[in-house]
Amino acid sequence: MSLPKIIWTKIDEAPALATYSLLPIVNAFTKSAGVTVETSDISLAGRVLAAMGLAEDNLAELGKVVHQPDGNIIKLPNISASIGQLKECISELQSQGYDIPDFPENPSTPEEEAIRAKYNTCLGSAVNPVLREGNSDRRAAKAVKKFAQNHPHRLKPFAQNSKAYVAHMNGDGDFYSNEKSVTMEKAQKVTIALNGNELKTIDALDGEILDGTFMSVKKLRAFIQKTIDDAKANDVLWSIHLKATMMKVSDPIMFGHALEVFFAPVFEKYADTFKELGVNARLGISDINKKIVGHEKEAEIKSAFQAVVDADSPEIAMVNSDRGETNFNASNDVIIDASMPVVVREGGKQWNRNGDAKECVAVIPDASYGLFYEEMVKDCVANGQFDVATMGSVANVGLMAQKAEEYGSHPTTFEMAEDGKVTVTAEDGTELMSFDVEKGDIWRMSRAKDIPIKDWVRLAVERASIEKVPTIFWLDSNRAHDAEMIKKVEKYLPEFDTEGLDIQIMDVASATRFTNARVREGKNSIAVTGNVLRDYLTDMYPILELGTSAKMLSIVPLLAGGGLYETGAGGSAPKHVDQFLKESHLRWDSLGEFLALAESLRFIGRKHSDEKLQALTEALDKANEGYLDNNKAPSRKAGEPDNKASHYYLALYWAEALANSNNSELAEKFAPVAEALKENEAKIIEELLAVEGKPADIGGYYKPNDELAEKAMRPSATLNGIIDAI
Repeated sequence: MSLPKIIWTKIDEAPALATYSLLPIVNAFTKSAGVTVETSDISLAGRVLAAMGLAEDNLAELGKVVHQPDGNIIKLPNISASIGQLKECISELQSQGYDIPDFPENPSTPEEEAIRAKYNTCLGSAVNPVLREGNSDRRAAKAVKKFAQNHPHRLKPFAQNSKAYVAHMNGDGDFYSNEKSVTMEKAQKVTIALNGNELKTIDALDGEILDGTFMSVKKLRAFIQKTIDDAKANDVLWSIHLKATMMKVSDPIMFGHALEVFFAPVFEKYADTFKELGVNARLGISDINKKIVGHEKEAEIKSAFQAVVDADSPEIAMVNSDRGETNFNASNDVIIDASMPVVVREGGKQWNRNGDAKECVAVIPDASYGLFYEEMVKDCVANGQFDVATMGSVANVGLMAQKAEEYGSHPTTFEMAEDGKVTVTAEDGTELMSFDVEKGDIWRMSRAKDIPIKDWVRLAVERASIEKVPTIFWLDSNRAHDAEMIKKVEKYLPEFDTEGLDIQIMDVASATRFTNARVREGKNSIAVTGNVLRDYLTDMYPILELGTSAKMLSIVPLLAGGGLYETGAGGSAPKHVDQFLKESHLRWDSLGEFLALAESLRFIGRKHSDEKLQALTEALDKANEGYLDNNKAPSRKAGEPDNKASHYYLALYWAEALANSNNSELAEKFAPVAEALKENEAKIIEELLAVEGKPADIGGYYKPNDELAEKAMRPSATLNGIIDAI
């Protein structure tokens, strides 16, 4: 019987490298049960080439798959590109012979505007809004949680009188305080205008929630200055934490303002030179250094930046002490959902210029999400570090379907060109919202459609019924958007069977305190959140609980009936690639892919009853348990088994489970495979380790050469022979 296919996304960096080793194994096993696994290239390089008409638009094709009842996609983490990353990718592709234009930073002609518009489609969160046509179900698999408790990773203690803290704007001039929100009573066009000049017209749906808000840049800069002064007084490291990749319009602007405020004397003194060179603070110090290379004032400007650091400024947190790269190196270097769990994990500390851990202030301008991180740090300062061996789990049901909320706001985020009034007006003439703004302010609209919201409530009730633990909607009645969401939740909850369930609504700070108290008691909870908090919570708690969010089950039940299976976070992927290129050692853990594959196969099995498929899936479950129980995760050190070896062990455990399967056909097929893999264990590991410690040539960072990358990731002739013969 021919079963539906699984589409495995070809993406970027460490998980892409791992795929060269893992996918041949996956295909060798799944084809025995009639399941084919095909790849689809949605890497940054692939998307750039598609935008320029030099490759198929695979992302658009996958956008159709997610609307199919049998759609089944395993999505690995992809680059949400900053401008700096996009420019690097373009440069690499040009060096590989692709005839594509440079990225126009400041387009001045219609031709440059057109080129920039094409490249803009590759920036930030370009993939997720297309594929996430369903809401999010993220939780730790029981075997993963059990392993973490039995083999707890180390969380650094908080000092008894820790000075670590989070600073946010406290509802003064930020997105939180300026927000207004309406629920549409009918479908119609809605126009956003500044002083009567149209910025954007959208097609709003009946029942859709529309939010408008803005960040006062004047108040943002004053806030940044205050955090700098306070950090100096408190003798803590200063760092800013944003999401300049996903929030590709608003957050780079905020990053640029922070850099300009911190180094105000330099930007004031060299304003004319920076204008001449096209310096853009939003791209960070690394880009400034590139722009001033060879200029007569290069040394003088670098000295001026250093003088600020050496003078009355607080120390800046480093992203790489060895290379002298600070928090200001590039806007995409410090991504809040990856960086803030590390602050908590390290006991409220980051690293200074000498590579020493020091307590810090984490600056998160918008209170909407600063409140969550503030409570996390406060809790640990007051109660000490969490205990990995006993702490409870926090599962998440996240609203993200159909570009819900802030992460889908890029097309409706604008930097104000002048002082005045922003109006949001319906086609029938009704003024829905208005805002008094100043030049440079960041205005945005985010949206949440009614069908995804109802499905979000349904999924929350479903998970609450299964888990039987308190299920909390993280919604703040004092935030305009959340107040509208609460009305929806209260409307839809009675439509589902909630008898005997503990379902509550709490503001972010209260929900964090409630959840953390249960975590410390070893009790589980479900957090039901919007799109951004989904992202932030499903990195924070798993990194503390499990050591990484890559080990989470991340399931997206698609609205059309299909399934999207995500494989964890790629925040550490660049460092993994750096190590691999240097010494052929890849420490990426593919457990997220293993777990996603099992869920993907299970999804097919629920729709298409098939004995072989059931046996294959059950055997993979056992293989995953064996992988965890025997602690076969990659080592961090070269010369020890890495990602390639972890794939060998998955194949071994999977084959052994199939050899003992009740399905006689599969048992007969895989018994000799299991025997060959077991008998050749020493030889295979020896062949895999033989390449360790030597540089790897893969022909490109953003677009590796497939032949070179496969050779680097499949160095064991013995293993390859066994797998390819299945």
